[in-house]
Amino acid sequence: MQKRFISCKDKAFAYMGRTDRSKAESDRFIYAGTQVSFRFSGTYLAAVIANHMLSGNEMSLGAVIDGRLIKAVFDNGWDNHEKQTVVIAEGLDDTEHTAVIFKRQAAYHYFEFYGVEVDENAEVLPWDKKYDLKIEVFGDSVSAGEVAEAVEYTASSDPENHLGKYDNAYYSYPAITARNLNAELYNNAQGGIAIFDGTGYFHYPDHIGVETTWDKLSYYPEGPYSDWDFSRYTPDIVIMAVGQNDPHREGQPDNDIKDTQFREKWKGRYKEITRELMAKYPKAHFIFLLTVLMHDAEWDKAQEEIVNELGSERVHYLKFTRTGKATPGHPRIYEQYEMAEELTAFIVNSILKQ
Repeated sequence: MQKRFISCKDKAFAYMGRTDRSKAESDRFIYAGTQVSFRFSGTYLAAVIANHMLSGNEMSLGAVIDGRLIKAVFDNGWDNHEKQTVVIAEGLDDTEHTAVIFKRQAAYHYFEFYGVEVDENAEVLPWDKKYDLKIEVFGDSVSAGEVAEAVEYTASSDPENHLGKYDNAYYSYPAITARNLNAELYNNAQGGIAIFDGTGYFHYPDHIGVETTWDKLSYYPEGPYSDWDFSRYTPDIVIMAVGQNDPHREGQPDNDIKDTQFREKWKGRYKEITRELMAKYPKAHFIFLLTVLMHDAEWDKAQEEIVNELGSERVHYLKFTRTGKATPGHPRIYEQYEMAEELTAFIVNSILKQ
């Protein structure tokens, strides 16, 4: 059966996440969880993309069709810039459906989204979903949902050579929280990232930090770098969840949060970034937290100190019941839900009811 192509510029498409929409024929998906939502009729749906790989990991699109979660693995040839059609669903009932297509992974790759294919006589229509809240996140691999689907490794180290197979931003605690609260979500989390350039694990060998990425649309040099237009999205709540990777410096002694000089330097830069964001979002509330992935409790204490030193009623500190204690590996789906339930309750009780 013949198929009909619908351009990404069609007015039916609703986007979420820091998306580069500057090109005439495509929209660039960069951040984990970036998505496009719409309705469509017919029996078939595919996405037309061109992938840009930055690693050898398995590549896949995520989708939710009529409430059903789908993983669509596509050509993982190294840095394949050619257009490819990724089939998401076929053999559906010939009726109207809802669709969300999203980026499952963080900066293992980015891709150009050209549009979708549907049945020849099918229609694509706006979903027109209304949201009650806007959330933005600055975090690491846990906030991006990396390795979340490796549920058989719950409370243990990550499986060897997992290579992106278990990554799913849909199951990150920010995404679950957003669904709990009927909120839009711009998830700027990136695996391995720390506050300072030259620390953490993101983008070997440079190790780019949040001090470079926080105000970027494209946040790694191959993109290349481009600035984010903050007028495009103004959140009600900002989650600051960086600190897990900050002890690491490649080939050098680890950063010691117990060292007074480093502690003050780290807190100072974190506060500078937060103040910049507070100025851009003058009504937003900020929540500092670290996750249940095991780490030294001094990093939690340093975060709490930042909150106290910022001295604003808009800045809050949340410590999960099992912060830093639950698992040596990435939190799995169950642990992501555990964090999301506590974060949801905190937002409702400490912010929305005030």
